[in-house]
Amino acid sequence: MDKFELQRLRDLPIEGVAERLGLQVKMHKALCPFHDDHHASLSFKVSRNTFRCFVCGESGGTIDLTMKVLGKDFREACRWLADEHNVILTEHQPQISNLQPQIKFDASRYERFFERPWLNEPARKFLYEERRLDERVVRWCRLTSWQDKRGVPWLQIPYYDRQGKLVGIQNRNLGSEKGKVKSEKLATAQGNCQLASAPRFRFPQGSQCGIYNLPILNLLHEGDDLYITEGCSDCWAMLSAGHKAIAIPSATLLKPKDVELLSALASSPNQGRSGGVCFHMYPDRDEPGERLFLQLQQVLPNLTHHQLPLGCKDFGEYYLSTRKKEAEKPP
Repeated sequence: MDKFELQRLRDLPIEGVAERLGLQVKMHKALCPFHDDHHASLSFKVSRNTFRCFVCGESGGTIDLTMKVLGKDFREACRWLADEHNVILTEHQPQISNLQPQIKFDASRYERFFERPWLNEPARKFLYEERRLDERVVRWCRLTSWQDKRGVPWLQIPYYDRQGKLVGIQNRNLGSEKGKVKSEKLATAQGNCQLASAPRFRFPQGSQCGIYNLPILNLLHEGDDLYITEGCSDCWAMLSAGHKAIAIPSATLLKPKDVELLSALASSPNQGRSGGVCFHMYPDRDEPGERLFLQLQQVLPNLTHHQLPLGCKDFGEYYLSTRKKEAEKPP
């Protein structure tokens, strides 16, 4: 975990973190979980992204709040925050020593799962009810699902290279958010780590989860717009909105190999179907999102910045708000 990843966790909205931890935030205040509180003495200062209780004196930022509420150490709290807010840390990926041979991803073990994708009930609810995605997008991305031995439902997300070869898989936990927090607290109270919930993400060994949805590049023509999003969920929303899109897995995971690919795409204006592509981005409404935009702008000088409306932290939320407005319109 490097300093940029830590900063990403510290920049997460403090009130959003508090709500994920089970606190009810109203008017920048909540009942303090650190003492017998009946008058909402825990206060949040959004401008500084901090919390403080004026009764018991507990204070700090997002990581401190997570450590104190869940009884975790620093590293465990960082992992919990990353899982809860879709921040993919480098340590989530299989770590390979320079002294060991590189572990190759065995695509043959997994390709059959995506030949006939199947969505269980939690996956359908997540994709179609919660995210309101277009079914054509789900089919294009070949999203499928499975359930582990503990009964935890997972969404299985394949990563393909530009030639359509399977190069990696990201498994996303679809367990209940409230249930996950409850199990974490129960595990802490009873000292039984087996009760703790599964991580948000899992990757098979050797998975190369770099830029997502690379096959879309083969459909680009000169003058086309290509949107760059942060994370698969925003990419699905952008595709469902009718745009061609790719995704950077996380603001903290812009790999040199990805930079090289984007540079090649931007520097070949007269070669192939990707010539003359216009790049666009709706950065997340936080510091890491803007930082990612600036990083990409160095590689893609013609990258256009689009501002999300107030109240929408990412494009996924913006897409949902537009779908809800459309549904509320009278026939």
